Amino acid sequence: MGLTSKPTPHPTPLDDDPVDCLRLIRSRKVGPVTWHRLLSEHGSARAALAALPDVARAAGVENYAVCPVEVARHELAQGRAAGAQLIVWGAGAYPLPLCDLPDAPPVLWVMGDAALLHRPLLALVGARNASSLGLRMARRLADGVAQAGFVTVSGLARGIDTAVHEATLLTGTVAVQAGGVDVAYPEENARLMAQITEQGCLVSEQPMGLQPQARHFPQRNRIVSGLSRAVVVVEAASRSGSIITAKTALDQGRDVLVVPGHPFDARAAGCNALLRDGATLIRGPADVLEVVGGTVVDFPAPPPEPVADPVPGPTPARRPLADIAAVHGQILARLGPSPLAEDQLIRDLSMPPATVAQHLLTLELDGRVHRAPGGLLSRID
Repeated sequence: MGLTSKPTPHPTPLDDDPVDCLRLIRSRKVGPVTWHRLLSEHGSARAALAALPDVARAAGVENYAVCPVEVARHELAQGRAAGAQLIVWGAGAYPLPLCDLPDAPPVLWVMGDAALLHRPLLALVGARNASSLGLRMARRLADGVAQAGFVTVSGLARGIDTAVHEATLLTGTVAVQAGGVDVAYPEENARLMAQITEQGCLVSEQPMGLQPQARHFPQRNRIVSGLSRAVVVVEAASRSGSIITAKTALDQGRDVLVVPGHPFDARAAGCNALLRDGATLIRGPADVLEVVGGTVVDFPAPPPEPVADPVPGPTPARRPLADIAAVHGQILARLGPSPLAEDQLIRDLSMPPATVAQHLLTLELDGRVHRAPGGLLSRID
């Protein structure tokens, strides 16, 4: 469907103290949908906080305690120290495209140029293990839609996301993060994250300093699609975060535009399935602009891969791909169909828990490891 209909108006601005709004969403068992329902039923975040213990008790949860005010104030202090801005749902600075979502983020942490969130936004997503052709196509699409006035949106992941952000640093790009807005993930994109802070915009609904876990990525993806007029998928396997983003976009009423791929390439299996199910096939920027609107220009050949300029601050050392593959091999070698406790895996590997957790997250997102309740892990063959 097209997205040129009457724009969604901003909701009535909240009179609540941002601390109360933050306490409500950070309280146990309160997600975005529950936050909005409580606000609707009780009229304010402060009233909702007062009613929450009784609501929890009625639901069978005893001894419920809301998020302490000190925790919310500490998060606000962390945000100020990092140079981040807190935007609460209902505020004039809150992005319009998110306003009508039933699970709209109650709060957003923003670093960089928040004005980019009020320009026409277009999401471009795809595989982390992207092919050379996929990366070239991502840069060409990103550069083309940027020339037509669109700000790109992606998830700061390696592969297609990185190519999109790098191609549009000078024209406007928004990176939506699964962890805290001050947390570089993956670590090799720390320099790119710093560049986006200076030239683009970083966005997250998560608390400052939060290290992302697998469950945070689908939540991140709904913001990527929700901010955007349409979602362009360049390369995506059958079970991937990009496919989740595309399906979420359809639920949100956004167009899904897809670059086709070779049937023998697993990295294109998800794209080809989306096309089979009715997504719009695109061959270049002109096809994208025909759907979302915009002036078609003479698109030049894709620029060479950019060379990052030095930025202040330490940059984490990049681990050689061979080292990463070796660790993944060790993890997969110790897992099988029968669940294994994560603590036992860490002991078997004799590695720091944080290192194992980071590699497990990558393997989960690749669909090679399944995490069951209780921290039990099994291998997916």
